[in-house]
Amino acid sequence: MSTSARSATETASAYPVRVERDVPAAMRDGTVLRADIYRPAALGPFPVLLCRTPYDKLRNHTVDIAERAAARGYIVVAQDIRGRCASDGQFFPLYSPDHTDQADGYDTVEWAATLPGSTGKVGTWGVSYNSWTQWQLAVTRPPHLVAMFPTGLSTSSLDCWPGVYRVDRQLQWLYYTLSPDLRRRLGLPGPHTVAEAQTIWDLERGKWIWYLPLGQLPSHFLGGMDENHRYHITHHHVDWFRFHEKHAEIDVPIYHATGWYDRLIGTIDQYTGMVKNGRTEQARRSQKLLVGPWSHGYDMRRQVGPIDFGPDADLDYVGAMAPWFDYWLKGIQNGIMAEPPIRMFVMGENRWRFEHEWPLARTTYTDYYLHSGGGANTPFGNGVLSSDPPGEEPVDRYTFDPRDPVMSIYLPNAQDGPGDQTPLNYRQDVLVFQTPPLESDMEVTGPIVVKLFAATSAPDTDWTAKLVDVHPSGLALNLTYGIQRARYRESFAQPSLLRPGQVYEYTLKLLPTGNLFKAGHRIRLDISSSDFPNFDRNHNTGLDYWDDDTLAVAHQTVYHDRRYPSRIILPVIPR
Repeated sequence: MSTSARSATETASAYPVRVERDVPAAMRDGTVLRADIYRPAALGPFPVLLCRTPYDKLRNHTVDIAERAAARGYIVVAQDIRGRCASDGQFFPLYSPDHTDQADGYDTVEWAATLPGSTGKVGTWGVSYNSWTQWQLAVTRPPHLVAMFPTGLSTSSLDCWPGVYRVDRQLQWLYYTLSPDLRRRLGLPGPHTVAEAQTIWDLERGKWIWYLPLGQLPSHFLGGMDENHRYHITHHHVDWFRFHEKHAEIDVPIYHATGWYDRLIGTIDQYTGMVKNGRTEQARRSQKLLVGPWSHGYDMRRQVGPIDFGPDADLDYVGAMAPWFDYWLKGIQNGIMAEPPIRMFVMGENRWRFEHEWPLARTTYTDYYLHSGGGANTPFGNGVLSSDPPGEEPVDRYTFDPRDPVMSIYLPNAQDGPGDQTPLNYRQDVLVFQTPPLESDMEVTGPIVVKLFAATSAPDTDWTAKLVDVHPSGLALNLTYGIQRARYRESFAQPSLLRPGQVYEYTLKLLPTGNLFKAGHRIRLDISSSDFPNFDRNHNTGLDYWDDDTLAVAHQTVYHDRRYPSRIILPVIPR
């Protein structure tokens, strides 16, 4: 957006706002869902912005966004989805085959379009699950849906949960986000509010993330989610999103937003999927993508965990989505469609720039090979990362004990974020390969893949990879990571165990990143077999880890020679 257009948007007249609580809307099967409606206290008509949420429409950030968007001249509808909070019916989570969110979403859009004072034009907004509800209804093509602003949702659930349970994040989500309202509805004992449940979780977190086996979590913890939880974990290797199959049914302009530290950065694939496969030419040409340095959620501020990405990184959610809806719902010619389609923040340089495609057409995919003298354990070992192909080199070895996993360094809410990796420096079960200090700046922006040749003594195990920017000060800042559960190395649908001692080639897909490695910095790759509790531990037994609590030690061997050229493929951007 041009500076003048953005200024005009930011200084738009602010209307007083009045709120109508628990306004009923009957779905096609008669079930009543309830919404809070935020209205500009002025003569309309005004377009409608809709958010459908399982997380309580009275959540602070939902109320704040709704009030501020209404003050800009929108009727904002925040609705509790079926079976949640003020709405009737039975709740089925997004991974359940029994949910009715597509039909409910269609019916709600059409109901919202007929609200008194509405222009009949509806836009949708929201993050994560609230983004999933948007994508669900988009497939049904409600006639009055005009534009969307979904944030933080992948095309495939396997992008975020690659067959490995994200034990800390998932148990937090289950215990203090989903279960309290269900306990209240069912009259079960235990916390009935998110605040109460979070207090208890903070006290008992250590007990639950180490609990084995996860398939036998007690009913008092699950709070009525027993059957849903069981279905979730036993279908964790199944893609329950499958939006890549649905883009051809969607014909609406969409502004996709995410962050480099958003664990659901697969949002980028939603953008590319719609550009390529959207139902109409106009839809394909009416896609935008915003990628900042942020984590998962509504927070678009410069400070992410311990890292300050500078003043340019500061955005506001309402300020980010308002120009999009001003154009599509109000017809304001603010220049947003004249901009290149991708706006992205390059970390390290800490600046925004526009791009025309993803991945960037000028990308030079560059192999950086693993080298060592057989002692790459810890950053103080002899592991080297280099563009020189390997010759004859000794292997590297380490022991993975799931009772003593490599601990995750991330945000307190178990979301991804930047963090100094130096507390892990002395772990012998992390192989570290790094370049010498760079002589000049080097930008790495795009999708990243690690090709790893390795063997194990176990019938099943995990392999992890983490890309790190090592500063001259010693700060080791994580950028992105990936994990491969060995049994899913060829197929999620037909998992297969390993032959102990045999060398296999693994492809670890890391989340994309956008970072400028400055001169004097090192590019580092960490290889290990655990990232806990970001991901559940592999038991190394090949048994059903949902119901079996046996843990075994795995002896790991990583190869990097002429025959087995383990490497990371970096998307280098010429500068």
